[in-house]
Amino acid sequence: IFNDPIHGHIEMHPLCVKIIDTPQFQRLRYIKQLGCTFYVFPGAAHTRFEHSIGVGYLAWKLVKSIQSRQPELRITDVDVLCVSLAGLCHDLGHGILSHVFDNEFLPRVPKDVSKKNWKHEAGSVAMFEHMIKTNELEPEFKKYDLCDEDILFVKEQIFGPINQDAKLRVIISRGRGPEKRFLYEIVANKRNGIDVDKWDYFARDSHNLGVSISFDHRRSMHFVRAIKVNDEWQLCTRDKEVDNTYDMFYTRHMLHKRAYQHKTVKLIESMIVEALLIANDHLKFPGANGRMLKLSETINDMVAYTNVTDYVIQQIKLSTDPKLDDARKILQAVEKRQLYKCVGRTAPFSVAELNKTEDQIQNEIAACSKDLGDYCHVTSRDVHVRVINLNYGMKDENPIEHIRFYYKYDENRAIAFKKGEVSRMLPESFNEQYILVSSRNRDKEVINDVKRCFIEWCRRNNLPKPKVMLT
Repeated sequence: IFNDPIHGHIEMHPLCVKIIDTPQFQRLRYIKQLGCTFYVFPGAAHTRFEHSIGVGYLAWKLVKSIQSRQPELRITDVDVLCVSLAGLCHDLGHGILSHVFDNEFLPRVPKDVSKKNWKHEAGSVAMFEHMIKTNELEPEFKKYDLCDEDILFVKEQIFGPINQDAKLRVIISRGRGPEKRFLYEIVANKRNGIDVDKWDYFARDSHNLGVSISFDHRRSMHFVRAIKVNDEWQLCTRDKEVDNTYDMFYTRHMLHKRAYQHKTVKLIESMIVEALLIANDHLKFPGANGRMLKLSETINDMVAYTNVTDYVIQQIKLSTDPKLDDARKILQAVEKRQLYKCVGRTAPFSVAELNKTEDQIQNEIAACSKDLGDYCHVTSRDVHVRVINLNYGMKDENPIEHIRFYYKYDENRAIAFKKGEVSRMLPESFNEQYILVSSRNRDKEVINDVKRCFIEWCRRNNLPKPKVMLT
C-alpha cells in the first residue's frame, strides 16, 4: 500500500509491486516530473516515480468502473491488469529533467538526424522490455496469466497502436481486437487527449505548484462509458459533463501558460540544454558489454540509459574534467541566477503566420543590427529565441469536436457537440503562439541592442511591437 498525497492510500497488484521494485522503475525517483519548473516554483520537485504510480492506480480504477457498469463488454481481469501495467510503465523512458531530454536536448544534438524524432514513449517500451528480461520477470507475468499477446498490449498502450491512416483514423492493434479498442484510450488517448495520465498530472502538478484548478477527475470517472461509434468502440461521457470537459482542457492550457512555459523556466531550460550539449561528447556511460556511450547515444542501450537521470547535472558540476569547464560555468550561472536577460516578446496575429525556426529568427534579429547604426553590434550568439506554443492539446482544433457524449435516457447512442451548442463564451481560437527573445550577453549595452534589433525585426515582419519585459 502506498500513501499518496493526491489519491490517498493506493493498493497495487503484486505484479505491479514487482515492477516498482526494479532498478529500471526506481530510476524515476531521480527524474523530476516538471523538469526545470522547480527553479521557479520550489514546490514542483515531485518526480516521475509518484506520477507513474498515480497513473497506474487511476488506470486500474477507471477500467474497473467500466467493467462493473458494462459487463457486456467482457473486460477480463487480465485486461484490467494490462491497463494498470501500461499506466504504471508509461513513463519509464523519460530522461534528464523529463521532456527537456527528448524535446529539447536530443533534437539539438548535431550530426544525428535519427535522434530528432525520438520520443520518451519509444524509450518506455524499450525500458519495459529490458526490465522484464534483466529482472527475469517472465515467470511473474505467467503467474498472473499474462501471455506474449498481453505484453504486446501493454506496449501498444504506451507507444500507441500503428496509425495506418491519420486522416481516416484507421488503427491497427494486435494486442486486443476491435471490440476492445476503447481500452487503448485509458492511459494515452490519441483520439482526443482525455486520459488518466492527464488526470494524474493535473491534480499532482497543481498541488505541488500551489496553483488552484477547478477540474475534478473523480467526477469525470463516474460518467465514462464505451459506445460504438461508426463501427468503432470508443470512450464517451455524459452530455452534462461537457463543461467539466472544457474545464479539463482549459486546465491544461492554464498550467502550460502559468508554469510549464513560464519565461524564466524556458530560459533556465535553454541554459541547461546548452550545458548538456557541451558535455555530450565528454560524458560516457557504460552500456551492454561494457561499451562506453555518449549521453545522446544511451537511448539505444537501456543498460546505459538506466543511469541517465537528473543526477547527470550533478555529475557535470562535480567533474574536474577541463573539457566540461564551459558546461559547469553555465550550470553555476543558473544556480547564481545569472540567466539570459529577457528583452521582450511578441505574438503573431495567427499561428500560421509564422513559419520560421528559432534559429532562423535568431539570425534575422542579429542581422538587423547592420541597419541600426555603427554602435549596434549584435551577433547571432548574443540572441536567444524561444517560440512558445499554447493550445488545448490538439493544436488549433477544438478538442470537444473529437469527443462523443451520451444522454442519460439513451446510454448506447453517441452524439457530438459543436462549439456553438455548448456556449457562446468559448474561445474563437484554440491555439496561440508567442516569440520570447533574450540576450545571452548580460552586458547592458548589448541587452539594449538586442532589444532594438528585436523591435526592428518585428517591424519588418509586420508583427506587433514586442512587449518589453527586461528581467
